[in-house]
Amino acid sequence: MKKLTRLVVMISGNGSNLQAILDACNQGKLPAKVVTVISNKIDAYGLHRAYNAGVPSVVVPWIKNQERSRYDKQLAQIVASFKPDWIVLAGWMRLLSNTFLKRFPNQVINLHPALPGMFPGTNSISRAYQAWEVRQIPHTGVMVHLVPDEGVDNGPLLNQRIIPFLDEDTLDSLEARVHAAEHEILVQTIHSLIMNGLERTIENAKSHSFSSR
Repeated sequence: MKKLTRLVVMISGNGSNLQAILDACNQGKLPAKVVTVISNKIDAYGLHRAYNAGVPSVVVPWIKNQERSRYDKQLAQIVASFKPDWIVLAGWMRLLSNTFLKRFPNQVINLHPALPGMFPGTNSISRAYQAWEVRQIPHTGVMVHLVPDEGVDNGPLLNQRIIPFLDEDTLDSLEARVHAAEHEILVQTIHSLIMNGLERTIENAKSHSFSSR
């Protein structure tokens, strides 16, 4: 039997994207196993999702005034103990420093609810909605990218999907469609990384035009 790919999933909140990964693993859609869930928030609902799935979790809270490199060194040691093949940032709301990233070169991927070069950082969905309201943009989207360094949401692209705005859209309805697309594209990208490898996944992302749903 082929060895399952080991995933460490890092979260800060609700964990709906974590749930999509757990479901895909359980249904055999991903030849992978979530070996642990890491959260920087003790009250993150995603920890309950991990518990319900029988997946161990670790909370690594950031202490006020704690030196960033010290926190990331501790975090990296914990993650490394689970021997991950891939580290998936699925709603992880802290910027990782090179202290962490250099420990896992070409192993960290991030899901971001915007298209490349658009709305990096936080509140991306609401910022896109506001831009659409004044007709600055016709669509938004989601992407998955590699995290090679401390750049914010600008690593090499692994996958992307356009999400057109609808005339009847509200912020709530847009958020629902963005989250649904996130669940699909994240599982799809992890599958490609496992089956095709990093270089081919990056090449596919470059050669394929935007898809929309």
